[in-house]
Amino acid sequence: MGVIDWLGSTAFTSFGAPTSWVEVIGFATGAVCVYLVARQNVWNWPIGIANNVTFILLFITAGLYADSALQVVYIALALWGWYLWVAGRDASPSAVTGTSRREWFWLIGAGVVGTILITTLLALATESVVPFWDALTTTLSLMATWGQAKKRWESWLVWITADLIYVPLYLYKDLVLTAILYVGFLALCVMGLRAWRRDSAEIAHDAVLVAQR
Repeated sequence: MGVIDWLGSTAFTSFGAPTSWVEVIGFATGAVCVYLVARQNVWNWPIGIANNVTFILLFITAGLYADSALQVVYIALALWGWYLWVAGRDASPSAVTGTSRREWFWLIGAGVVGTILITTLLALATESVVPFWDALTTTLSLMATWGQAKKRWESWLVWITADLIYVPLYLYKDLVLTAILYVGFLALCVMGLRAWRRDSAEIAHDAVLVAQR
């Protein structure tokens, strides 16, 4: 049995649905990645890339084509984010900040346009039975990943929104373990939101004190 065949083989059955080894690996690497992001640990990026590679195969087999293609984009964004975090560590640490109104304007605009375009593409060019939800979660995830790379604390709010959609979507696709993983992601996202929001508030407080001197 080759590696690809082994990854696609059933590891165990949960709630009546078969769970493949690739889903198990995706579960483990995904959980570790989100935990490390919340801790602002730079190792989240290479582990996240490993998670993306496993999910490419998983989502193709599940018919979630946009989510599968999204993993390729994730890898490119992860390399960019990895560079930003390492460069910030070598110079002065990159600070957690809020998203500006201008950034929100472009993010929301890009999200709306992206959702419409991806939905249309999936409906016309693939056999996807959930083109809109697949497209929406894809654009939300891209927005959140951008915010993560730039250390915008609101990125966690976008992740939470995406995960609330992902959980029923994966249950619908019989990806039970992945759905459970995303429930765990919700808890980790709340932890990350609190930690990054606290850091952002402390930085803003320090800036006020410096200005008052």
